[in-house]
Amino acid sequence: MGFPGYFLIVADFINWAKQHDIPVGPGRGSGAGSLVAWALGITDLDPLPYDLLFERFLNPERVSMPDFDIDFCMDRRDEVIDYVAQKYGRDRVSQIITYGTMAAKAVVRDTGRILGHPYGFVDSIAKLIPLTLGISLDDALGESEAARKDNNLASAELIARYQSEEDVRDLIDLARKLEDLTRNAGRHAGGVVIAPSPLTDFCPLFCEQGGTSPVTQFDKDDVEAAGLVKFDFLGLRTLTILDWAVKAINAERRRNHEAEFDLATLPLDDLATYALFSRGDTVAVFQFESRGMRELLKRARPDRFEDIIALAALFRPGPLGSGMDKDWTARKHGEAVVTYPHPLLEPVLAPTYGVIVYQEQVMQIAQVLAGYSLGGADLLRRAMGKKKPEEMAKERAKFEAGAAERNVDPRVASGIFDLMEKFAEYGFNKSHSAAYALVAYQTAWLKVHYPAQFMAATLSSDMDNTDKVVTFLNEARAIGIAIAPPDVNSSGYAFAATGARAVRYGLGAIKGVGHGACEAIIEARARGGAFADLLDFCARVDSGRLNKRVIEALIHAGALDSLGSNRPSLLVQLPDVMRATEQAARERAAGQVSLFGGGPEPALSIELARCDDWPLAQKLSGERETLGHYLSGHPLDPWRNELNALTGFDLGELERILSQKRDRRGEAQVVIAGMVTAIRKRGETMAFVQVEDGKGRLECLFFRDAFIEYGAMLGRDRVLVIEGSLSDDEFSGGFSLRAKRCWDYRELCAAGQRLDLRVDLRMGEAMAQLETALAAYRPGKTPLRLLATTNAGSGVIELNGAHSVRSEPELIDLLRALPSVGEVSLHLPRPWQP
Repeated sequence: MGFPGYFLIVADFINWAKQHDIPVGPGRGSGAGSLVAWALGITDLDPLPYDLLFERFLNPERVSMPDFDIDFCMDRRDEVIDYVAQKYGRDRVSQIITYGTMAAKAVVRDTGRILGHPYGFVDSIAKLIPLTLGISLDDALGESEAARKDNNLASAELIARYQSEEDVRDLIDLARKLEDLTRNAGRHAGGVVIAPSPLTDFCPLFCEQGGTSPVTQFDKDDVEAAGLVKFDFLGLRTLTILDWAVKAINAERRRNHEAEFDLATLPLDDLATYALFSRGDTVAVFQFESRGMRELLKRARPDRFEDIIALAALFRPGPLGSGMDKDWTARKHGEAVVTYPHPLLEPVLAPTYGVIVYQEQVMQIAQVLAGYSLGGADLLRRAMGKKKPEEMAKERAKFEAGAAERNVDPRVASGIFDLMEKFAEYGFNKSHSAAYALVAYQTAWLKVHYPAQFMAATLSSDMDNTDKVVTFLNEARAIGIAIAPPDVNSSGYAFAATGARAVRYGLGAIKGVGHGACEAIIEARARGGAFADLLDFCARVDSGRLNKRVIEALIHAGALDSLGSNRPSLLVQLPDVMRATEQAARERAAGQVSLFGGGPEPALSIELARCDDWPLAQKLSGERETLGHYLSGHPLDPWRNELNALTGFDLGELERILSQKRDRRGEAQVVIAGMVTAIRKRGETMAFVQVEDGKGRLECLFFRDAFIEYGAMLGRDRVLVIEGSLSDDEFSGGFSLRAKRCWDYRELCAAGQRLDLRVDLRMGEAMAQLETALAAYRPGKTPLRLLATTNAGSGVIELNGAHSVRSEPELIDLLRALPSVGEVSLHLPRPWQP
C-alpha cells in the first residue's frame, strides 16, 4: 500500500520515547489491529488473540492515509515532538492550526459587546438560546429545517423578544451574519505534520504574536488534502500516573533487594483484579470510574479480559439506550440463552455471547457468511454507517447473493443483514477498546496490589483540582489507606506512599506554595536533616524562594505542625523569626559573621513566643483556604450525631439511598444535611448550592419558587437541612438534589425538644463546671434531662422553665468537652414530617 515509511517514522519516535523513559500508550484507535505495528513496537497488544482486524485500520480496497494516534505521558509529550523536529528538520516539522468559530451564544455576546449594549441586556438574550450542542441562531428562532423537526431547538421567549423588541431584532440579525465566521486561531492538541522538504513548499505558516513556533496555516483537513502526512501526538494523564506509580514501586523493590517490576509483563488473568472490577470499586481506574460504569460492572461481573474490552465498548449512549448491555450481561450469566443468527457465526460472536458489539464483528459476519473480503467488509460497514438507500440496496443484493452461494437461506440472510445494519450504528472499534481496556486493567491491577503507590500517583496528577483531590482522598480512605498531613520534615512535592497502606500529603498540593518553594524546602532538608523549629526552618531554607505568604500558607495547612506547639504560636513567632533571619543574611552579605574571619557562623537564637491553640473551626478554616478542603477534621464533626439522627445517613451514602428509594422517575425523596461551601446564582431565579459534610459532596438546585422562599438562607458556611428530590447528575457523573424546602440547622437547634445529658457528679467540681457552661445559654426554651450518677446512686433530674437553655450547636460542643459529661443527645424537631 506504499506506507512503510509512515510505519517506520512512527516506530522511530515511539521507540525513542521508550528508550528515554517517556511513557507511551499501548495503542489507540484502529491502529491496534495491525500486526506490523505490534511487531515494530508501535502498539503493545498482540492483535491475533483478540481478532483485531488490520482492514479496520487500512483497507487495501479503499486506500486512504494511515492514522496512528499515539498517547504519550502528558508531562513529556513535548520532548517527543522536539525530537521529531530535530531529526527531520525544524523547517519541515510543525504543529497544525485550529480555527475557532463564533457559535450562537458567543456571536450574540460578541456582537452585543461591540454595539455597546449593557452586559445584562446581552446576557439575557444569550441565555435564551437553548443549551444544545451545535445549535444555530436559525434553530433557536425556529426558522431552520432542524427546528421544524425538533421543537426543543426553538426558544419561544427568544422568538417573542425578537418579534417585539427592535434592539433585540437588530442584534440578532447582525449576529446571524457573523455566525460561524472564524474568530481566532489556535494550535491542534496533538496534530503534527512532517514534510519531505521545507513546509513552505506545501502550505503557508502562521505564528502568533510573540510566539516562536509557527504552525501550518492549513487546518488538519487541508493539510492532508495538500499531501502532507499528519501524526497525532496525544497526551494521556493516565500514562503519567502509571509511570509515577511504577517508579515508586521499583524504588521500594530496590530497597528490599527485589527484582524490578515491569507493567508490560502483567498477566491478564489476575483474579483479584477482576474481583475489583466486579465490585465496581473502580474510582480512579481509567475509563471505568464513572458511577454509571461502576453500576454496569456490578451487574456484568467481568472475569476475563475479553469482558473488559466488551464493557469499554458497551458503555456508550447508543448501546446503553438500545439495551445491548442488559442483553450481554444476561447472556453472560446464564439468565438468557446464548443464540447465534446462524451456526457459522458462533466463532465470530462467541466472545460477546452472541451479541454484535464491535465493528469488526460486522466485518467478520460479511466475510464468513457472504464471502466478502475483509476490505470489502469494511466498505460495507462504512456504507451501513452512512445509511444511503441506493448504496445499501446494492450491498444487500451482494450480501444475499454471497450467502446463497454458501447455502444460507435467503430469508435468514436478509434478517442477518438487517441485524448487521442495526448494530453497525452502535458497534464500536474493537481495536481501540482492546488497547484502552489494557490501560484500564493495568490501573486496576495497581490499585489492587500497590494501592498506596497508585493512589499517591493519582492524587499527584490532579493536585490543582480540589474536587478530584477530595474524591481520591475519600477513595483512598475507603480502601484502608491512611492519609498523613503535609509536613516539611517528611513531605515531597507530590503525594508519596510511605507504606503499604499509607500516603503522605504533598507540599505542592498546598495553595500558594509553588514548585520553587517546595524544592528549596526539600533541598535544605536533604543538606541538614530535619528542621528543629520555625527559626531553624527559616534560617536554612533559601529565603529567595520562601516568603512570608508561603510560610503562612504552610502553617495554615498544618505543614509546620512539627516545628511548634500549635499553629497560632507559629504565626505569632513568624515576624520575629523573619527579622532575625533577614538580619543574619544582611550580616553575612556584609562580611560581619566573624571579626577576625575564619570562625564558625554563630547559631541564631531568639525566644519563640507561644499562645493558646485555635478552636477547631478556625483551624479547619485555614486548611480549607490552603488545601481546598478539611483534612484534620470537619466543622460538622461536633454535631454529626445530631445531623445523622435527623436524616438517617450522610452524604457518602447517596448511592445506596438512591438505589433503595428510587421511584419510577428515577428520583428519591430525601432530607439531607450539610454545610454550604459554594454558591452560584443565575439571575434572580436560580442558585446552585454545593453542600458537604466531610463524607461527601452534593450540588443542590434551588429553582424559582424554592429560591424565592429560601434564598436568604443560602450563605457560605451555613449548615442547612434540605428536603428535595435526589437524582443522577449525568453531567458530573454524581448526584444532584432539586430542593423543595430548607431549614437552618441553628434554627432547628433553637427549637430543640429536649437536651439529654449523662453526668457523673462524683467528679470534683462537676456540678459547678456544668452550671458555668449552661449559664451562658440561659434563658432558653429547651428543657434538660440529666441522667446523673452520684455516690448515692443514679437517677434522672428534669430541668425546665427558668433552667431551660438555648440549644445552640456550640453548647453541644462545649458540653461534650466537659470531663464529667459522658453523653449528650439533643432531640430535634422534624418539620418535614406531617
